[in-house]
Amino acid sequence: MGGSARVTVVGAGSWGTALAWVLAENGHRVTLWCREEETAHAINRERRNTPYLPGAPLPEGISATTDLVAAVQSAPELLVWVVPTQFTRSVLSGLREHLPHDVAIVTASKGIEVDTLQLVSGVFEELLGPTCRDRLAVLSGPSFAREVVQGAPTAVAVAAWNPSVADTVQTLFASTTFRVYTNSDPVGTQVGGALKNVVAIAAGAVEGLGYGSNTQAVLITRGLAEMTRLGISMGASAETFAGLSGMGDLVLTCTGGLSRNRQVGIALGKGGNLEQILGEMRMVAEGVKTTEAALRLARKQHVEMPIVEQVHRVLFDGMGAKDALTALMTRPQKSEGDFLADPG
Repeated sequence: MGGSARVTVVGAGSWGTALAWVLAENGHRVTLWCREEETAHAINRERRNTPYLPGAPLPEGISATTDLVAAVQSAPELLVWVVPTQFTRSVLSGLREHLPHDVAIVTASKGIEVDTLQLVSGVFEELLGPTCRDRLAVLSGPSFAREVVQGAPTAVAVAAWNPSVADTVQTLFASTTFRVYTNSDPVGTQVGGALKNVVAIAAGAVEGLGYGSNTQAVLITRGLAEMTRLGISMGASAETFAGLSGMGDLVLTCTGGLSRNRQVGIALGKGGNLEQILGEMRMVAEGVKTTEAALRLARKQHVEMPIVEQVHRVLFDGMGAKDALTALMTRPQKSEGDFLADPG
């Protein structure tokens, strides 16, 4: 698809704004839907989204609005969905009658819906009908929003059931600093993007406890095993978890200073109170709600996930991070050869 396309981005948080920036820098006309009137005014008048992406000047090709219906109706080429997972159903429910029936959709939201245990694509299929799968893609990978708008070389994965939709997204987003790989595993791509946030809370907690690289490496490696096992149980490909939306995003979120979920974990490891920690954050740490959903989903799929279970105990059952780590370290010994087949 050559030339300038018309694209709508739904969600003006840091990641939605960064994706709008990429598209506008590529010469496309971008409508960015904002929930807050003051955010839309600041983007249109000052070319800034200071609350969510401070210090990043936004291209003239981005036009912000709070009129969601008008925004989606102006997106004949692509609709980019960046609404937090737990709010996706409510926003999409009020929108589905106004959504063009043939527009390609790519969701960049990462998480699992708590009430239904659905991936974001599952929410779309439920509300728009199963045929929407033919025009639906998911975007995930190691990509801090702030670094994207600073022009740091970044690569992500776009997965779709229909290869032509993945190709469309790839063409619209690809640039000299934003590389896009396609794959055919939307389930695995979403599972990786969701669960890396849970593991990042654990990685932050051990940092808050004062432990170093040895412990971080354990959590990343064994976290990857848990993600892969759950994904396979849901029909995903094991190879996906070795890629950008699996290992790539996991390493970034567990070790990067811009990771909100890692910061939650650090504060918990230092003895902080979850409610107070979240109350001091403007942006959403998806891993908290995802932990609740992931543990229930693992039990439904009969997959044991020890790290997810211990993170859940710290978040919701009042267990201390040190006790949770001890519980992980004193589990029955295993063979590493059973990386996928044997739990833990």
